Amino acid sequence: MPGKTGTLRSDAVKKGTSRAAARGLMRATGMKDEDFDKPLVAIANSFNTIVPGHIHLNELVAEVKKGVEEAGGACFEFGVMGICDGIAMGLDGMRYSLPSREIVADTVESMVEAHVADSWVGVTNCDKITPGMLMAAGRLNVPAVMLTGGPMLPGLFKGRKLDVISIFEAVGELTAGKISEEEFNEVERRACPGAGSCSGLFTANTMACLTEALGMSIPGCATQHAVSKEKRETARRTGALAVELARENRRPRDFVTKASFENAIRVENAIGGSTNTTLHLIAIAREFGVELDLCEFDRLSRETKHVVALKPGGKHFMDDLDRAGGIPAVMSRLSGALKDEGTVTGGSILGVAKTAKVEDDDVIRPLDKAYHEEGGIAVLFGNLAEEGCVIKQSAVAAAMRRFEGPAKVFDTERAATDAMLKGKIAPGDAVVIRYQGPKGAPGMPEMLGPTSILAGLGLGESVALVTDGRFSGGTKGLSIGHVCPEAYVGGTIAAVRNKDIIRIDLDSREIEVLISQKEVKSRLKERKPPKSGVSGYLARYREGVSSASCGAVMAPPEPARPSQ
Repeated sequence: MPGKTGTLRSDAVKKGTSRAAARGLMRATGMKDEDFDKPLVAIANSFNTIVPGHIHLNELVAEVKKGVEEAGGACFEFGVMGICDGIAMGLDGMRYSLPSREIVADTVESMVEAHVADSWVGVTNCDKITPGMLMAAGRLNVPAVMLTGGPMLPGLFKGRKLDVISIFEAVGELTAGKISEEEFNEVERRACPGAGSCSGLFTANTMACLTEALGMSIPGCATQHAVSKEKRETARRTGALAVELARENRRPRDFVTKASFENAIRVENAIGGSTNTTLHLIAIAREFGVELDLCEFDRLSRETKHVVALKPGGKHFMDDLDRAGGIPAVMSRLSGALKDEGTVTGGSILGVAKTAKVEDDDVIRPLDKAYHEEGGIAVLFGNLAEEGCVIKQSAVAAAMRRFEGPAKVFDTERAATDAMLKGKIAPGDAVVIRYQGPKGAPGMPEMLGPTSILAGLGLGESVALVTDGRFSGGTKGLSIGHVCPEAYVGGTIAAVRNKDIIRIDLDSREIEVLISQKEVKSRLKERKPPKSGVSGYLARYREGVSSASCGAVMAPPEPARPSQ
């Protein structure tokens, strides 16, 4: 960090006779004499050519570099991995998605620390990359700013807006004979028209919104679309801001506080975002030295009205939210409940909220005309989830808020999906998919396929789905995930059998399997977990990962005990 005499953190690697070799190597990259007196900005770039949300990031990085240079800084760029959940969905590769969050955080930590950057910019998009970079920001506490890459524009077919979820649901619609093969093919071709994170309020876009609500990106950034002129302007401003942060040594923990996380949770509930944010915000908060638990999500949900209804739970898309004023406008609706915490720009959250204007009252409703009186997230407890489980209640039909039905139990996602496509799931069933948790899968895969197929089959408002795995932010209906303790460690979900009655009450926040505790214990002694041998990174992840209720983080190893 800068010293009292105005030295820069990077002077440790750039200054003095003993650092001549380091300077020589840096000269090989193009640095010149004058660059060694400038703030050194690292750019973490998650560009790749397989993830639509990342294919344009090199263009944004070029603008970030311009901003850095115009503000009098020097910069270097390094690559960060990114997995496309939509491509990996339903395959063994989906088990790598959540674990990749830890790799992202570790990569940023390694590169920023090893090369002693004065500040860094996270150029990011999509589900695990943005949370991983935010985890790194809190862990390192080196001046940092995020640039989220922006949503994809929606596709269009027969006057209807489309997104990737439209394709998943079309699988069920085709199976049910609701659409033709030709229509199915057209939906596939048109739903994803180009660069950007999927165009509804799924996990990627939810996390971009919460990054802004935390104060870690420039106001307006979250909803500016990937291909927009405004996004490029924000990228250039972000580069200049990184230099300012370095010179002033303004660090993430200086302005991101417990109250900042509460603000973000309120925004999450107001917009009806992804349930995955419970995992991610708990993990990010931990790196910032802040304790969060699931109960706080539910408490703040009960205090926050649901005023934005985007796909999959509503009719609007991210382009509608951007046109209506974006996250600043949402925060203006919530300003009476938000805490006035700082932001990366040096301003305050309430300052952003007070200068924002809602441009469309249908997209961002007034509090007295909210879609729901409670926020989007509900946390349930009971004998089936003693540590809790999570649902996006804003995407549940009113008639399904209380449910009781027989279990149909599956130990793999594939088995559940096959049963659905073969017509073996009936209205009123409670589909249970287990051994999908952080340790069980391992990797806690998302299961967008089963939820979308149920919707396409017309069962989305009559069947419950319960899992110790995760659901995509694109999920709707009575889809309950993150059941803890998970089956792999002997949670009650491992004891459920076909025809057991599952009872769910969203209003009372309860979830139960109607069998005695004595019977649960007896069944757990007899359980036969499916074989899921893994090696490499997933084996290490299984060994070290925490419960989903704790954010599914890789806990540091216990310190070695001194020998006696």
